[in-house]
Amino acid sequence: MARLLLLCLLLFVGGQRSSACPNLCTCHGGQVDCSSRSLTSSSMPTGFPSGTTELRLQNNLLTTLPNGLLDDLTSLRSVSLHGNPWVCDCGVLYLRAWLRRQPASLTAHLGVNCSSPPSLRGRLVVYLTEEEVLESCQYWYCNLALVSLVCLFVFVAVQAVLLVALIVFLKRFERMSKEARRTTEESFTAGEGQRENDYERLMDSSI
Repeated sequence: MARLLLLCLLLFVGGQRSSACPNLCTCHGGQVDCSSRSLTSSSMPTGFPSGTTELRLQNNLLTTLPNGLLDDLTSLRSVSLHGNPWVCDCGVLYLRAWLRRQPASLTAHLGVNCSSPPSLRGRLVVYLTEEEVLESCQYWYCNLALVSLVCLFVFVAVQAVLLVALIVFLKRFERMSKEARRTTEESFTAGEGQRENDYERLMDSSI
């Protein structure tokens, strides 16, 4: 019984959440307006009401869309995505695939142009080939590899400096130890000689 009540509560909360208007957006019937709100890919809503028929996301700062964001909006008849600086690397694959699945009458792809990388700037996302997108991903991986290589070089250089400093310190310590040992031996030898002289003088005086 308790499990059944918990399941009903979760379904109720989920239904309430799916019908709620996202923060920073305004809703009127099936229209959800999130345009010109300076939304970024990290600050945009994680979901929209299931009954959304018109979605406006234009003129924001969106570079990608989270995977699966629009998949459950089966009632959509109009989507506005233009006026955003879309980055056409691996992160654009979901948006590209979603646009390709939409009927031409939806016209969601209009104005959805690449802002970067420079080689794809101005291109419509929906017409990008998979090879072009993957090629742009390789540049990102190359940059990451270059940064990793530089960090590795710096790490090795720091380790080499520390190793040289340790060797210098050990050699200096060894030299100081030898000098201290020699000084101790000289002091001991001098003390023995002094004691022998004192003993000889004592013997002479006793004779």
